[in-house]
Amino acid sequence: MLRALEIRDMLIIDRLDLEFQPGLNVLTGETGAGKSILLDSLGFVLGWRGRAALVRSGAEQGEVVAEFQLPEGHPAYAVLEEAGLPASEELILRRVNTADGRKTGWVNDRRVSGEVLRQLSDTLVELHGQHDDKGLLDPKGHRAILDSYAGTDAAREAVRGAWRDLQAARKTRDKAIEALEAVRAEEEFLRHAVAELSKLAPEAGEEEVLDKRRRDMQAAEKIRDDIAQASNALGYDGAEGAMASALRWLEGAADKADGRLDAPIAALARAMAELDDAARGVADCLDALEFNPAELEDTEERLFALRGLARKHQVQPDDLAGLAETLAARLEALDAGEARIGDLDRAVTEAEAAFDTAATALTEARRAAAGRLDRVVAAELAPLKMERAVFRTEITEAPAGPEGRDAVAFTVATNPGAPSGPLNRIASGGELSRFLLALKVCLSEEQGGGVTMIFDEIDRGVGGATADAVGRRLKALAEGGQVLVVTHSPQVAALGGHHWRVAKRVEEGMTLSEVVPLATAEREAEIARMLSGDTVTAEARAAARALLAG
Repeated sequence: MLRALEIRDMLIIDRLDLEFQPGLNVLTGETGAGKSILLDSLGFVLGWRGRAALVRSGAEQGEVVAEFQLPEGHPAYAVLEEAGLPASEELILRRVNTADGRKTGWVNDRRVSGEVLRQLSDTLVELHGQHDDKGLLDPKGHRAILDSYAGTDAAREAVRGAWRDLQAARKTRDKAIEALEAVRAEEEFLRHAVAELSKLAPEAGEEEVLDKRRRDMQAAEKIRDDIAQASNALGYDGAEGAMASALRWLEGAADKADGRLDAPIAALARAMAELDDAARGVADCLDALEFNPAELEDTEERLFALRGLARKHQVQPDDLAGLAETLAARLEALDAGEARIGDLDRAVTEAEAAFDTAATALTEARRAAAGRLDRVVAAELAPLKMERAVFRTEITEAPAGPEGRDAVAFTVATNPGAPSGPLNRIASGGELSRFLLALKVCLSEEQGGGVTMIFDEIDRGVGGATADAVGRRLKALAEGGQVLVVTHSPQVAALGGHHWRVAKRVEEGMTLSEVVPLATAEREAEIARMLSGDTVTAEARAAARALLAG
């Protein structure tokens, strides 16, 4: 609820302090007195886009402060939390406009952007009138208005969930198709490469083993002949045989040498033992160097095949085994791809069916609510002297999305047989005001309070009993909430719970606007003026008293 509005140096207002109340607040005054300036100033502090030049002539800057009282659970709390702003029951908005056009805003003494002010304004104030392009006259918001009236929160959440699942299923399928198409483009290469790698069957670390074996065999080929000759020289036909003969000869002569051959015989025995060790070592070496020439050829052939295939695929030889597994998996995916795409297609079909079911249920709920809304609006139009007019909530098919597949538009036909069309194109000024009022009265019963509703000359073009009906509906709408009405209708003004008069005065050659709260006697005079004009007659005062008496 709007509690207070302070205006400094805005247009023709030098200083103004207003304290508003719950219920129906009416502002009256002659044309041009400055009533619209109040709305311009309120719109300025709420971040609305309006007049470019608002600062009063001669002033350095203009300033507007608006104080709101927030009940528990008010949607403004969510906006404050999102913006990281302090929140309490008291919400103070302040905005300054300098003479050079710079605008600065604050919320609870924290500097904010105009966008934050506009987000808050959507939760705080509704402006209704002939030039309202943000509220009921904006077709973009009609679906949300109908949903609020119908109470479709659960149905809409079901649709949003089904839409998310559908989008996810489609995305998964599309990615699988894309991947399958990419694999298909290299199918011939894959099949050839997998066959080639499967035939070779490379193993990790194999290249190093083969290279070492090849070098060993190549080295053995070069030294084996020398080692074999050395083995022969050490054998019985060589050193071993000669030493054995020498030892045998010396042992035969030892008995006659008086011990002089003992030492040479012992040394020769030791040498025979060492020679035997050497011969065995050389023989072992020969055995180790023994290989089949065909093995060298096979080893070289496989080693060259591994290295050649690695160069072909631009990988290291040790990575061929992993490459073989990767390419085989891609080929397997290609072969299994069609079946997987079929499964994903079925998942998309199931998701589409789930979305269709949820969207159909939401459409039915909207259509049922549209019928109820049309009936209650028609009932409201009759007392407003528009019983022949037809209000209709049209629901047409729209592209599917997270909010379903319905487009909603409020249309009217002002006379029987006349074509229906959008509210702001078909209805005249007075008719439009009454349509908006009837619709808002019906919607407010479902939407509850918490928002300050402002009606800017919504009674334009009506008078007499119709104006009285307009006033009574505004009064009913204000019960339990707050409504501000700028009006030229004495019937409407008389039904207000709180009354302000907007007037102009000239001070030191400068025209200024002032707003004065009216007591009962003053209200009578103001309503009499509205009835009779500049000259207030006794009859006008009597009529004013009758209107105030109800």
